[in-house]
Amino acid sequence: MLKLLRNSWLWFAVALVPLLRAVYLLAAGELVNPIEFITRSSGTWTLVFLMLTLSITPLRQLSGWAGWLAYRRMLGLYAFFYACLHLLTYLWLDQFFDWAAIVADILKRPFITLGVLAFTLLIPLALTSTQGMMRRLKRRWGQLHRAIYLIALLGVVHYWWLVKKDLTQPIIYACVLSVLLGWRVYKRLQRQRS
Repeated sequence: MLKLLRNSWLWFAVALVPLLRAVYLLAAGELVNPIEFITRSSGTWTLVFLMLTLSITPLRQLSGWAGWLAYRRMLGLYAFFYACLHLLTYLWLDQFFDWAAIVADILKRPFITLGVLAFTLLIPLALTSTQGMMRRLKRRWGQLHRAIYLIALLGVVHYWWLVKKDLTQPIIYACVLSVLLGWRVYKRLQRQRS
């Protein structure tokens, strides 16, 4: 099992499956509302990859296998990749780059405001994800990348406020995020006690 987990190409390929599925469904003409599907799908996968990124530390601590850390950067960059697709779909296919309408929409609809804020906060994390930036920023790198907690929270609230009727999925994401953040609080309290 560990040998399979160590194959980074496998992680890379699996992370592309949602995109390949969307391309296939579009090409096959199986989507009733392609713009809505791409918007929802890319947003969902952004949240999934944010949660996966946040799950690496608990997995490492619970399993004792430090190899998990090798995948955190790739998962975080995939979260950024799907967030870019999500935003680009909104800007291009939904709003047709009508900047006046986009600004008005951001100011008028709080869930879009939160989504744009979360994306904006993701940019410096993606730009500083290289080994060189880690060396240059040193301790500040870790401080900067703690913004992932706020970004994930904003992403979950963005999704929660978007949904009108069935809140099942936003509640699931909120519960997963609560567990992942709760684990960190628990470990910090444990360290303080010892």
